[in-house]
Amino acid sequence: MLIKIFLLPVMLFMALQAGAVSLLIPMDDVQKDHLKSYGIAYWVLEQDIEVKWLLNYRGGSFLMEHYPEIENECVIRGVSFELISDAQATGILNEIAQPDANQDAVAMNKAPKIAVYSPPNKQPWDDAVTLVLTYAEINYDIIYDEEILNGNLKDYDWLHLHHEDFTGQFGKFWRSYQHMPWYQEEVNINKQLAQKLGFLKVSEMKSFVTREIQQYVQNGGFLFAMCAATDTYDISLAAVGVDICENMFDGDPMEANVDEKLDFHNTFAFENFTLEKSPYVYEFSNIDATDHRHVARENDYFTLFDFSAKWDPIPTMLCQNHRNLIKGFMGQTTAYRKEVLKSNVLVLGENKPANEARYIHGEKGKGFWTFYGGHDPEDYRHLIGDPPTDLSLHPNSPGYRLILNNVLFPAAKKKKRKT
Repeated sequence: MLIKIFLLPVMLFMALQAGAVSLLIPMDDVQKDHLKSYGIAYWVLEQDIEVKWLLNYRGGSFLMEHYPEIENECVIRGVSFELISDAQATGILNEIAQPDANQDAVAMNKAPKIAVYSPPNKQPWDDAVTLVLTYAEINYDIIYDEEILNGNLKDYDWLHLHHEDFTGQFGKFWRSYQHMPWYQEEVNINKQLAQKLGFLKVSEMKSFVTREIQQYVQNGGFLFAMCAATDTYDISLAAVGVDICENMFDGDPMEANVDEKLDFHNTFAFENFTLEKSPYVYEFSNIDATDHRHVARENDYFTLFDFSAKWDPIPTMLCQNHRNLIKGFMGQTTAYRKEVLKSNVLVLGENKPANEARYIHGEKGKGFWTFYGGHDPEDYRHLIGDPPTDLSLHPNSPGYRLILNNVLFPAAKKKKRKT
């Protein structure tokens, strides 16, 4: 044993002397911690070192120049890596470059600056994105309505919308939780903030915020959202200037014939939907398929589409994984009915038997957005009061990998799409 321990650094030195100048982080089943691997890639970018994202090569592996500090960081974080020679690295890149290989190498050179739109009190639930960013050790700032209305979005490359209701109906929790301290706190915080910022209603403040975010994307920003932050965001955009809130939410009745007044030209993903107008129903519209999907838990999976890495690198990046069949998971907004998707929306993942989209993407102006249905990829039905997911128990989660694909997406040098 002592001989082996002594020989290990000697063998490593000899390998480096022989030309082992690249470090490969494999993202196939060899990888011990897929989620922390993204954190390593992000950390390397923070050191101004280029990372090549090898699309469709061993699950979307990362290739970079070898430095002892990177190797040490991989060891500390428990991330699997391989030291390879310059000739081996060149061979991999040549293999990927072959015209008949559905693979590509995308260069990343700068760590994107990340913001999470999140309320001060966090409400009584956790958020999958903040959980995985923390686990992967990726830095982010928390901002909310005041920071957005002060113009701070321009300082960030990537924005995530924490579980949020942009319609001003406070999550439609009124019927079940109106007397709970956390609900009353959420309502009071938002009402006080709206008053401070010069709005008469929370719904008006949220409407203004959604339009600021829309402008952020049009100017080149990257937007990611999950669960109810996805459909309520588009509902808010469609309902600009329309009162869709009942008395208990904003002090006056909902307008008559609100469905006829929605403007779908403003929305990112959805059109021709109708609102759930009852304040007693825990649903916002018929965008969400939760109450109508009839999918048994043991059959609840969705499939990632297989895109052309060379012709469509953007959706290929967003779908990098070591599995193409992903476990389904519930949320206030679980999945999207395909009937209400705009024609230019790209479906990245679907449950075909249920005719629903789970993971969708699109462009808006110079920027991009991605919506991901469900609340927590490793908690099938996360209920209020449930403890947050311990990601150390799920270091290879395919569902959480999709979130982290989006985190790295702004760092990539994007080629112009050929289709």
